[in-house]
Amino acid sequence: MPIQWFPGHMTSARKKAAETMAHIDVVIEVLDARLPEASGNPMIRELRLFRQRPCLKLLNKADLADPEATRAWLDFYNRQAGVKAVAISAKKTGEVARIPGLCQTLAPHRDDNFKPLRMMIMGIPNVGKSTLMNALVKRKIAAVGDEPAVTKSQQSVVLSPRLTLVDTPGLMWPKIEHDSDGYMLAASHAIGRNAVLEEEVATFLAGILLARYPGLLAERYKFSVQGLDAPGVLEAVARKRGCLLKGRGGELDLEKAAMLLLTDYRSGVLGRVSLETPKSRQAMLAAASVAGVQPESGAETEPESER
Repeated sequence: MPIQWFPGHMTSARKKAAETMAHIDVVIEVLDARLPEASGNPMIRELRLFRQRPCLKLLNKADLADPEATRAWLDFYNRQAGVKAVAISAKKTGEVARIPGLCQTLAPHRDDNFKPLRMMIMGIPNVGKSTLMNALVKRKIAAVGDEPAVTKSQQSVVLSPRLTLVDTPGLMWPKIEHDSDGYMLAASHAIGRNAVLEEEVATFLAGILLARYPGLLAERYKFSVQGLDAPGVLEAVARKRGCLLKGRGGELDLEKAAMLLLTDYRSGVLGRVSLETPKSRQAMLAAASVAGVQPESGAETEPESER
């Protein structure tokens, strides 16, 4: 089932973001390092290109992502004009402290008390923007929660006479073009639970884990993955963890098993997992093109060297 999620407040949030971008110098786009392109809102790219604003792409939650995949993504983004990409964990103050300096390199003309550097944090829900904002200002001014769309309004903070920062609500886009993107977003908890079926999302996740990280599955749940398909992984998790429906004669509770698998992935307990790489992204887009599905407007394309 295709996944779509675009709460009503995001329409007004997008309009406000477009207005604010006219008065900032650098866009700080926060991405999930485990799914950088799937977690990149094409509307943000359209807005910043229209205003010709450089972009610092932060691959957040890098401590949860596959380091090899993250290196490939950094190479991918750092080849793009007007873009600088770094991998961080917004929970690590030392890494966050580098961000103003990195933004300064993208707008060297804004470097005095008369022309302060104006930065704007953008990204999809639940990707770590509020955690980043709190770390930058060194106090809690943004609500942080484990549910997407906690922040619903903009706020501006003066960091110093030379630095100002605007935080924006998490923005989705009206139509997710590729089903796999919707499932990756849902698996990473960027989409509200009312818009998804956890069992379907977990089955999608299990398929990726089987293909790329079978050892992590076997180590975490202590079962052999040989001969299993994605639904079989959920069944195996249910058996190992005693997920049974009450009064149903030992019938497996696959919904509970799905939540166990999703929670283990989201928290990093399962291990360092990336759901996409530049090469897997290119393969997905190529398959979609053959099937007659065009990439969303403004989607990034992969350099020839990554194909």
